[in-house]
Amino acid sequence: MIENTSSHFPEKLTVKDFFQNDAADVYLYDQFAVVEVKEGVTLSYASGFTLLVKGLKLYGNQPWIYVSNRINSYAVVPTDYKYLNKVPTLKGLVIVSPEKSKVNNAHLEKAFFKKPFKIVSNLEEAYEWGKQVLETKSRDKIEVIE
Repeated sequence: MIENTSSHFPEKLTVKDFFQNDAADVYLYDQFAVVEVKEGVTLSYASGFTLLVKGLKLYGNQPWIYVSNRINSYAVVPTDYKYLNKVPTLKGLVIVSPEKSKVNNAHLEKAFFKKPFKIVSNLEEAYEWGKQVLETKSRDKIEVIE
């Protein structure tokens, strides 16, 4: 548990681990990884690989949701989603942004991600959608795109 870190979510979940590199800050909760990419960064497989490996080691075989909390302005290499598609324990990706320009970019990204994907305006919606994905056994019952 990380001391003095407030929860991103409404249920006051505990941050189990925190790590960062030059590209992003990552907050790990039970089954939720909240990623906050730094201003001006281009997030790619190369810049995010060490963070992904650390998170996968901590989650082990536990299913989890990637929460992209878009609080900064940055670029994403959408073709690199092919690597995330290969992570069997990753059950969905949710992008959080109230800004229209970031939402437009996220709509482009969803074409490259083959698992449940959602765009929302706040972390509470992200959490509720993620819980639904984790609790649902059939992908047919999950709202995959917005």
